[in-house]
Amino acid sequence: MRPPTIRDVAARAGVSKSLVSLVLRGSESVRPEKRRAVLAAIEELGYRPNAAARSLSERRTRTVGVLLNDLRNPWFVELLDGLNARLHDSGLHVLLADGRLNRRLGRDLTRTFTELRVDGVVAVGTLQDPAALRTAADRVPTVVAGTREPELPGVDVVAGDDEHGARLATEHLIGLGHRRIAHIAGRGAVGELRRRGFEAAMREHGLAEMAVVEQGDLTEEGGYRATVRLLSRRQRPTAVFAVNDMTCVGALSAAGESGLTVPGNLSLAGYDNTYLSRLRHLWLTTVDDAGHDVGRRAAQRLLDRIEDPGRPRTVDLTVPVLEVRGTTAAPSGGD
Repeated sequence: MRPPTIRDVAARAGVSKSLVSLVLRGSESVRPEKRRAVLAAIEELGYRPNAAARSLSERRTRTVGVLLNDLRNPWFVELLDGLNARLHDSGLHVLLADGRLNRRLGRDLTRTFTELRVDGVVAVGTLQDPAALRTAADRVPTVVAGTREPELPGVDVVAGDDEHGARLATEHLIGLGHRRIAHIAGRGAVGELRRRGFEAAMREHGLAEMAVVEQGDLTEEGGYRATVRLLSRRQRPTAVFAVNDMTCVGALSAAGESGLTVPGNLSLAGYDNTYLSRLRHLWLTTVDDAGHDVGRRAAQRLLDRIEDPGRPRTVDLTVPVLEVRGTTAAPSGGD
């Protein structure tokens, strides 16, 4: 038996093919009783729209290409959840590419997106090759989420206020009485902004000479190695502010292996408020920069730009909030 067509639906509902098309597109101009008749006919016949035919008629694929910097980062996954939810509400589907795999294969997956004629592109996190995104932005509506680079004409940015969030974490540690505070830094614009916030807070409290910055790579292993180096210093820090939660988990492991208790001998603060920080055996003090909300806002910015490609570029920053949990406390008397 052949699959039911839009003509069959129209005949069953007693309406025209064009009216069925309006219902499928979610048009509000269809009278309620006609809409109910069409939806009932679709259900009875088991009709499924032909996506390829609809794309040709509408000159849209109803797909969005999402290039994620590193799928291993749980904050990006939370952002993706918010992004996908909003796009799904608007009838769009997501094609996902992992930027880490992109680098390993030596391929420009943004070009693949444009060849597939996606309706838009969202770049999540710092990309290794911003030039590729520039090429995509010249062809389709594009939004950057979770970072503020690259800055391109007509490309909206949705991210957290990283510098302010870093100040919150640092001032929390200072407020507890810590003076020898170290920061495990990350790379890219996000890493630079969080480092800047840390250093500014230390400077404003007269602690610039006590501030130590150790480079990390945003991973658990990088956090572990950076913390081992910090703890080997003649005057080890009494507190560490890590650039993200994964780095903070690595710092927690290094502290344990060194025989230090957290927060008794060493206070630790992370960033992102991912599910890792909320695990009861970790229970990290961290900065919540609203990953899910960043994703939803990025989706809305993309929908706005698809509707109006010539609209002015916007930069939308969410307001971070400090979540105080079990890894920070006042320094012990011997530290």
